[in-house]
Amino acid sequence: MLWAAAADKPEEVTDNIEQTLSVFEKWQQGIWNWVTDMATWEMLLVKTIKIVLIILVTRIVIRIVHRMINHTIAKQEKSRLNGQPRRLVTVGKLLKNMTSLAMNFIMILVVLSEFNVNLAPLLAGAGVVGLAIGFGAQSLVKDVMTGFFIILEDHFAVGDVIKVGSFQGTVEMIGLRSTRIHSWTGEVHVIPNGSITEVTNYSLNNSIAVVDVSIAYEENVEKAIQVMNKALEVLPEHNENVVKTPQVLGVQTLGPSEVTIRVIAECRPFTQAGVVRMINADMKRALEREGIEIPYPRLVTYQRAEQGGNM
Repeated sequence: MLWAAAADKPEEVTDNIEQTLSVFEKWQQGIWNWVTDMATWEMLLVKTIKIVLIILVTRIVIRIVHRMINHTIAKQEKSRLNGQPRRLVTVGKLLKNMTSLAMNFIMILVVLSEFNVNLAPLLAGAGVVGLAIGFGAQSLVKDVMTGFFIILEDHFAVGDVIKVGSFQGTVEMIGLRSTRIHSWTGEVHVIPNGSITEVTNYSLNNSIAVVDVSIAYEENVEKAIQVMNKALEVLPEHNENVVKTPQVLGVQTLGPSEVTIRVIAECRPFTQAGVVRMINADMKRALEREGIEIPYPRLVTYQRAEQGGNM
């Protein structure tokens, strides 16, 4: 029986070899048929040409849209009615990025359809994933939407001095997610856009410097105003932040021991602090030069003589 089993093994090995060779021949024949099938090559050639054309058309459309956006921005910047060039540039970049993303996404879908990929389950799955992300990241969506409208409506721009809540400083960066503010004392504040509800922008319009100058009751008010006006005439020449000659409004208040005269000066955005310091110094020098007294608190002590002549 052992000899019979040994005799059967070569036959089994031979059958296995023949089966393997048969499978290999069928596989080889299938490859050969596929390679030599002209219809297959024609189909591949047509699909390749279609894909190349789809990519080229997408790139051409993106360039055309970008040029249209640039042309519109350039036209608006040259217009005399335009007052917000910063917003035009920012919105232009945002529109170009959105156009590129949308066109590339459509291009990918069209290319996949050329390979007979069923897009319905893919789009449905993307919708479900997007919905799940939306529920799980509501704060992120709020930040992004708020950032978009900040850029679109030009609430503030990089370089502006703003106040958001208790934070005040210069805007260093505006993103869709957050805004970075650098305070004048060196701190950097990163604020999520969704938490920005009220903004005070100090850089959109010129500022007004308000200075109150006090003189003694014994002095002539008209003379003091004349001296102050003369000193203020040359201030724009010495300080480039002063837009036009400061104006003396007149007597503001009558205090216990002083007459207060108010001066206002229009200056560049958020430069009023430096202008106030300069006007204070100039007014002090001008009044002292003309002998006009600037009052200050005085304490007079009286001592009563005691009986016997002792103090």
